[in-house]
Amino acid sequence: MKLKLSTIAHARSGDKGDAANCGVIAYKQEWYPILQQYLTTEVVKTYFEGVVFGEIERYELPNLWAVNFLLNNTLGGGGTVSLKLDAQGKTIATSMLQCEIEVPDSMIHELGITAN
Repeated sequence: MKLKLSTIAHARSGDKGDAANCGVIAYKQEWYPILQQYLTTEVVKTYFEGVVFGEIERYELPNLWAVNFLLNNTLGGGGTVSLKLDAQGKTIATSMLQCEIEVPDSMIHELGITAN
């Protein structure tokens, strides 16, 4: 079953020079394993094709129920030199939450998630 990230998480993003930083945080501790297992760098790279031109780095933060992504070569040089509308990467989080990940039906039902 496809599950939109906004169903189980919130996110925050910003700039780190030419890279955008995006943290995705599960609403509930029991939903964190979904982010760990199914929100991979490959999923994020495919989702942001044409936006992210560099390597994607992923960091797990289990104490915060979060995964954090560093999206390199995304902001056209960064806030002070970029001609992009979102030179500081603030909309990356909103966009990330629209991403759909493939999660087994059994896991969705077991955790009591109501998909959008």
